[in-house]
Amino acid sequence: MKHTIYITLAGMVLTAAVCTAQSGSLGDYARAARKENKPTATKVFDNDNIPKDSHLSVVGATPDAPATNNAANANAPKDGTQAADAPKAGEIKSKLDEQKNKLDLAARELDVTQREYRMRSASFYADAGARLRNSAAWDKQDADYKKKIADQQKAVEDGKKQMEDLQEQLRKTGGK
Repeated sequence: MKHTIYITLAGMVLTAAVCTAQSGSLGDYARAARKENKPTATKVFDNDNIPKDSHLSVVGATPDAPATNNAANANAPKDGTQAADAPKAGEIKSKLDEQKNKLDLAARELDVTQREYRMRSASFYADAGARLRNSAAWDKQDADYKKKIADQQKAVEDGKKQMEDLQEQLRKTGGK
């Protein structure tokens, strides 16, 4: 049995050595691949070469250039005042985004609390000695967890309701 294992291992080592000798090293392959795929020249900013006297804009036009948005200017009133619905829709969108973030956080917190509760109850019920020794403490902790889960579920439901209300307001203002 040992003899068979030694022969198998020796064969594996010999095969690995032959394959490595034929294919070259991984470093050689990486250098060759890097030479073939030259990246395009992009300007990389770091602390040494970042412009200090002007602003760095990574998206859009420069801040001192006037914005030319013909679609927005066509809907603007002729007297120079802003339309009442435009900022309102923008405010509702920002509130909606904020509400989505709050709802996501509340849902994640609820999920974590439910998982903790399931793990604690599984470990408690798996140990018969713990059930006998700590049944009163478990009952208190169990009630606390259930109350916490119920509160978090109510918060998630309230968040969903608020988000639906904001979506309805946005729809009424003509936003999407």
